[in-house]
Amino acid sequence: AAIPSWPESVTDSAVPRPRTAGKFLAVGDAKLWVRGVTYGPFRPDARGSEYPAPDVLERDFALMTACGLNAIRTYTVPPPALLDAAAAHGLRTLVGIPWEQHVTFLDTARQRAAIRQRVEEAVMTNRDHPAIFAYAVGNEIPTGMVRWYGAYKIESFIESLVDLARGVDPRPLYTYTNYPSTEYIL
Repeated sequence: AAIPSWPESVTDSAVPRPRTAGKFLAVGDAKLWVRGVTYGPFRPDARGSEYPAPDVLERDFALMTACGLNAIRTYTVPPPALLDAAAAHGLRTLVGIPWEQHVTFLDTARQRAAIRQRVEEAVMTNRDHPAIFAYAVGNEIPTGMVRWYGAYKIESFIESLVDLARGVDPRPLYTYTNYPSTEYIL
């Protein structure tokens, strides 16, 4: 089924969000078949932005929708201009929230607090933006790290990040992403 068209105001909180429907995603009564690509981050420009200028976003997103795509995934939190352009083109966005997954991040309360703060700020930055259909609160925790801490501790930490993020913005979906799959986890 086609994605419902976006309202004129891309910050309208009435835009229907995807939801889980068994093993599928749905918008309203229709299954949502996600056809997407990753987008960025790119080499920072002179301003330090990891994403292109608005005219390039417009061109890229127009080409994506012309090819039948309906979603993008970012590995870092995108600026509002990217989300506005995505919404204007009917692209849903899965926003990755980066943090240090490849170090012993559960060793100190300070590290855990810093990660929680990063997740909370990322969700707060673009709270209620209709282009965001999901956040990835973690990405590719190495198998060795899971073995070191144990699956329960890793899963509990990820769940605490999801709970924290939902407290800031309950509308999007939340996930943890990994490829190849890490044994023992989720």
